[in-house]
Amino acid sequence: ITPAPLTIVFLGITIGTIMTMSSSNWLMAWIGLELNMLAILPIISKPKTTRASEATTKYFLTQAIASAMMLLSSTINVWQTGSWSILELKNKFSTTIMALSLMMKMGAAPIHFWLPEVLQGTTLQTALLITTWQKIAPVTLMYMISNNIQPTILVSAGILSMIVGGLGGINQTQLRKMMAYSSINNLGWTITIMAFSPNMALMNIFTYIIMTTPIFLMMTNMSTKTLQNLSTTWTTSMTMTLSIALLMLSTSGLPPFTGFMPKMLILNELISQKLTTLATLAI
Repeated sequence: ITPAPLTIVFLGITIGTIMTMSSSNWLMAWIGLELNMLAILPIISKPKTTRASEATTKYFLTQAIASAMMLLSSTINVWQTGSWSILELKNKFSTTIMALSLMMKMGAAPIHFWLPEVLQGTTLQTALLITTWQKIAPVTLMYMISNNIQPTILVSAGILSMIVGGLGGINQTQLRKMMAYSSINNLGWTITIMAFSPNMALMNIFTYIIMTTPIFLMMTNMSTKTLQNLSTTWTTSMTMTLSIALLMLSTSGLPPFTGFMPKMLILNELISQKLTTLATLAI
């Protein structure tokens, strides 16, 4: 993509996310998400390969379905309450549909199937964009309506995401798919605690973004796409390989790394809410 269209594309992605985050109206939030989605499609399809075209189609279809669910949810809520305000989402059916649509946009289980495939079909830089920036707008919307969503829905989806993310990444040799499952697992923690402490959920997702960004940047720098590639980089760039290994341990929440802190706080919150069984399941 030449500089001028690239600038327009990145402006679209940035403005779309900021518009969604700053709006108090469902219609404006939806427009922001649509702008964001349409702007990222040229970036995903940039490599002229069949996999990239397939990834673009999958991303477009899932995001379009999620957007349609958002419109359905907000329209039903308007019929019931007469308000387009995000904070006025009172109808239980609307809230459930909205929660599912936001989970679909983020790539959380049980509607996570598109994420590993899309990441595998695109470049490392685009994969970084999808796993970090593209999650900010849906997480913000979920944060705004978290008081109205039934905790059972959030906890069920959260626990399922943790299980899928943990088990899905085990047998992978492709680093992009591993990072996709890592993202699903982390979303599980974020969604679970969203029901009880939304501020902690935000802290968790932003800590994850801060840790994931350097991993993708270093993988891009070394052109590593598989575990086999990563194992051979030890001889050429020992510092970078060691940094990636330590950052991966951090994202998995191993003490004494940074990634352990939000997980410890989340477990502490779940236990203080008398949800010891849930905390044990999360571990």
